[in-house]
Amino acid sequence: MGQNRILAILLGVLAALVLVVGGLSAVLLFSSDSDNTGPTGVSSGSNELQRTTGDDEPSSSSSGRLRLGGVDPVTLDPHLATDASSAEYIVEIYSGLVTISPDLEIQLDLAEAVDISADGTVYTFTMRENAFFHSGRPVTAVDVAYSINRATSRQLQSTVARAYLGDIVGVREHIAGVADDVSGIEVIDKRTIRFTLDAPKPFFLAKLTYPTAFVVDQQQIESNPRNWTRRPNGTGPYRLTEWRLGERIILESNARYYLDEPPLAEVLYTLSGGSALTRFENDELDVAGISVNDIERARDSTSSLNPLYSVWPQFTISYLAFTTDVPPFEDVNVRRALGFSIDRAKVAEVTFSNMLVPATGILTPGLPGYVDEDKTFPFDPDAGREALAASKYEVEDGRLIGPDGPVPIVITEAGGGAEARIDTQAFLEQWRTELGIEVEIRQTDFATFLSEQDAGELQMFNAGWIMDYPDPEDILDLKFHSTSQLNELGYANAQVDSLLERARVELDAELRMQLYRDAEELIIADAAWLPLYFSQSHVVVNEAVTGWFEPPMVIPRLRFVEIDR
Repeated sequence: MGQNRILAILLGVLAALVLVVGGLSAVLLFSSDSDNTGPTGVSSGSNELQRTTGDDEPSSSSSGRLRLGGVDPVTLDPHLATDASSAEYIVEIYSGLVTISPDLEIQLDLAEAVDISADGTVYTFTMRENAFFHSGRPVTAVDVAYSINRATSRQLQSTVARAYLGDIVGVREHIAGVADDVSGIEVIDKRTIRFTLDAPKPFFLAKLTYPTAFVVDQQQIESNPRNWTRRPNGTGPYRLTEWRLGERIILESNARYYLDEPPLAEVLYTLSGGSALTRFENDELDVAGISVNDIERARDSTSSLNPLYSVWPQFTISYLAFTTDVPPFEDVNVRRALGFSIDRAKVAEVTFSNMLVPATGILTPGLPGYVDEDKTFPFDPDAGREALAASKYEVEDGRLIGPDGPVPIVITEAGGGAEARIDTQAFLEQWRTELGIEVEIRQTDFATFLSEQDAGELQMFNAGWIMDYPDPEDILDLKFHSTSQLNELGYANAQVDSLLERARVELDAELRMQLYRDAEELIIADAAWLPLYFSQSHVVVNEAVTGWFEPPMVIPRLRFVEIDR
């Protein structure tokens, strides 16, 4: 009877999955195609651009307007951003020394060359001569040094700076406020900057692709410290020309862009207006996501949507997380009991029409280190009851009773609807049926959720993680090392720490991946996360648009898109 009730819940309400993200290698798929590569094989991805000087805007050769749906960003400060909605704009407006290409290759960006010392601890970058801010001011090594020092300053209180820039000597001291600047950064001249690392880190270039390392304009920030993000003076392929809260955002092509002006002249993000698919069919949007309510129509070969429909695997995982140092989740057996008692495959099939793939681990398909085998807890209610019986808690009238009395369980999710996410409802019903445990649902707005998650204030929550660069370090080390600033779970396992620390400096690619696989296996056994699904992006694209793609993580893409209209 319990399973029939679960099925009724799953069939009763259909809703698209909403992911809350944290963010946005030695085998980093370094490109070797460019003729302008350094000794590391990092391609420059460069094209010659006639240098312009002064404040006069050069004539534009781009054309066309792309119409997209969007949401207001939480922030347009690249050094503070931790969410994908903000990063979608940030990666177009700003840039850094290196970037990730559509083929997931690390490419030079503001830098035209990089020299890496034989011991892998010193990186010396040469800046492009034709790199300019949107205002026309040249970008120099001083701007790069200022940006890294700002991102890691105690005053800014970035929650991601240590995780992404902490390999540079002196960053930790600067964050702590015991140093005036980052000692491992040296400006050699206006076009040359040098970074010294605390150890060889095969993933260092990949980390520099994250927005925390993007260049910002010191002059603008100091002249307008409160409101500079309303019209940021970036260096990226697009510049923000309009932002009306809740209404629209307009990006225009940067004619000064050092890798050639993008062919697409303007991108209009509409921030309201109802169903994206309805607006797409009314010729108001050029790209729209497909929800579970419309997936069968998109898959139907006789539908008008079908020729425009495509599916793109994502480096994104949805998960349930536990703060492991607070009751009752300090007891691993309670966490495991909940993991054994949810049927993720049934939820993915019935609730989401197989638009999502049940997760088989923490590392997503396509990532270095991924192994095609299921490492997660199977749906096994008997094993769940055994795990709960092995814990120090007992169940009475739906509550867990510990040595100090009853311990309520509250799961928090981002949202403001009348009901919780449909998959959350199904999980709660399964825990009630299989374990006799009642779990309370708490909903909060997205910004509050992120703030409470960062502060480690959530007992249990569902969220997601989008990879920022294609390396296991970006998720296993950042989220599960006991000293990581992004480990908001209080999770600590000395054996996991040792494996992750060895992987940080291991230069043998296969051995490094094995260290990550071993760490992943231990983390899953500890049930700090219960992996739920691997995401896929389902979209329809106007036939007038060429070059559109759905990257597996947030990377720049607008400059590769054209529209024939």
